[in-house]
Amino acid sequence: MSESLYDSKGLPAVNGGADLHTHTTASDGMESPASNVRLAKQAGLEAIAITDHDTVAGLKEAREEAEKLSIELVPGVEISTVEEGIDIHVLGYFIDEHDPKFLERLKGLRNTRDIRNQMLVEKLTALGIPLTMDEVVGELDRPLAEGETVGRPHIADALVRRGAAKNMKDAFDRYLGKDGAAYVNPPRIRPLDAAAWIREAGGAVVLAHPGLYGSDELVERIVAEIKPDGIEVWHSDHGEADAARYYALAERLAVLMTAGSDFHGARQGDVFHGALGSRRINMHVVERLKHIASHGGC
Repeated sequence: MSESLYDSKGLPAVNGGADLHTHTTASDGMESPASNVRLAKQAGLEAIAITDHDTVAGLKEAREEAEKLSIELVPGVEISTVEEGIDIHVLGYFIDEHDPKFLERLKGLRNTRDIRNQMLVEKLTALGIPLTMDEVVGELDRPLAEGETVGRPHIADALVRRGAAKNMKDAFDRYLGKDGAAYVNPPRIRPLDAAAWIREAGGAVVLAHPGLYGSDELVERIVAEIKPDGIEVWHSDHGEADAARYYALAERLAVLMTAGSDFHGARQGDVFHGALGSRRINMHVVERLKHIASHGGC
């Protein structure tokens, strides 16, 4: 891995740089796409990626705001997949957000997400918490726009409002996370499919937050199969030991190392994952991702 991309300690840039993992109201974030861009500018970032779950619906608004504020928008998406029963997320950067085939594929993923959400609330009802999707969506205080998605943070928020959970972490630990009582995992595409879709849409492929999957052996198998262009080494839920392991993995594979806060905004007073700009990488990495996308993975 080129030494010019990272400092001597292998840490992402502290000043300027790019946060390559943020969510907006187009999926399960609390801030609008334009607001994320404004927060990025306030944080002193040079670039921000919008990587909503299974949708690119927030990119137009974000781009318009980015142009006003002279900050670079990295068009992205985070695709939901499953491998060996584990939720695996694959990030795509500089994808063609207007590609009809890609948009149709994302629509199919959102349909699966809707099925998952309904299964979750049905399981919660069976556990004595009669939550409905109408209640979950109703708390948004606005209709869902075309292409927007509803995710587990919305359901967790509803559980906290009902008093069924103390906070967002409690809602995931007790009910919605992979060890939670209401956890469900309907059939989804595999990471290999997501990587192929991203590349077919002209994008670069990065494996998101490998430290959340609970098995480095599984991570090794996934990266061997999908051959990502990068690995998200620095993430809000990665400790120093996690970052060190994935730094070494990325270096061994000679792929890019990326950083992202996974910003979702604050729910019930808690910032979900991390503050925007709390994980950032220098702009050389952004340029490399852009080059990979424009040259078909070269």
